[in-house]
Amino acid sequence: MQNLLDRLAKDFTELSFVSGEAFCWSPEEKKIIYKSEYSSVAEWSLMHELAHGLLNHTIYKTDMELLMLEVAAWSKAEKLAANYDIIIDKNHIQDCIDTYRDWLDARSTCPECTSNGLQSDSRHYYCLNCGLVWRVTSSRFCRPYRLRA
Repeated sequence: MQNLLDRLAKDFTELSFVSGEAFCWSPEEKKIIYKSEYSSVAEWSLMHELAHGLLNHTIYKTDMELLMLEVAAWSKAEKLAANYDIIIDKNHIQDCIDTYRDWLDARSTCPECTSNGLQSDSRHYYCLNCGLVWRVTSSRFCRPYRLRA
């Protein structure tokens, strides 16, 4: 892993790479945070976070926009990885994207009639079927609570 990190730091001097508790991209600090243990999945995750950085991903306004950012980052990660003789398993990519799809589905499901609603702003959905408006948490890391507004 260190050899790959050294190469990436040399190739992408506008970004910094810092060891941490999880893989993530910090747009404010132009920093890629990574877990230092080695595995194929760690390399793939590092490429994915690097892709976020190179694509200048910052904030998103809707849940669908977040999903689109994730898909774009995985697409870019595959291309980047090839430059470093890394092949990212396509099933892994789909599994990762599926977690966002499942999260989006849970948030957009009406708590009253279980139809899928439309997001009206960053924290609210509206059901076209029954008219219910519900609020969701702003966090993408916690259980998708759906509270009636």
